[in-house]
Amino acid sequence: MEPQLIIIPIVLAVVGTIIFLSLYFSKKAVIKRKLKKAIDKKISDFISGDIAKVVGKVEYVGEPLIAPLSGRRCAYYYVLVEQQVSSGKSSHWENVIEEEVAGAFVIRDGRHCAHIDSRNVKSVLVEDRQYSSGYGNDATAELEKYLNAHGQKSEGTFGWNKNMRYKEGVLEEGELIAVMGRGEWKNAEQQQLPDTYDRVLAITSTDKEPVYLSDDPETVRTLYA
Repeated sequence: MEPQLIIIPIVLAVVGTIIFLSLYFSKKAVIKRKLKKAIDKKISDFISGDIAKVVGKVEYVGEPLIAPLSGRRCAYYYVLVEQQVSSGKSSHWENVIEEEVAGAFVIRDGRHCAHIDSRNVKSVLVEDRQYSSGYGNDATAELEKYLNAHGQKSEGTFGWNKNMRYKEGVLEEGELIAVMGRGEWKNAEQQQLPDTYDRVLAITSTDKEPVYLSDDPETVRTLYA
């Protein structure tokens, strides 16, 4: 067999392995696996100190956030802005802005609520709003405003548009989400929540793991539903 015929399948196998590993160990894939494999518990079944996943509906506490790209009311938002960069004959997308912002909210499961400590969270939100700008496609005023607020702009040298894409995911009121972390029962005052909430399950990170959170339909499936 000619050397070239041997090399081609080896190269294809190596490339395929690299692609598989990059997808398997990506942030999104890891978080989704964590949530899908986690122990499921109803909020009411939690004992302080348990580490498990709960599923509930988002409920605002006070005024909601406003998502910067779509203008939607939400409890939490994630924005990713990427720019296409050329290098020789190829091009790739580079992150320009990546931002996660959490507002004040709880998740409700029947009569019981859980409050999430957002200081150490890894999330996967469904990016259900996507926009783009580039040649012949100017960024909207909202997109430009967001870029400027982060020290960026949609135009490059000589005023030509950069090729950019924008993705946004949010948690809206009533949306079903999955959260995994360490739970501990506390009163509303300890969590700086209105007295009407009485006792809530405070979900925090552990020494080894952050809080995992997602609204992806695959992660909100439970064994007890």
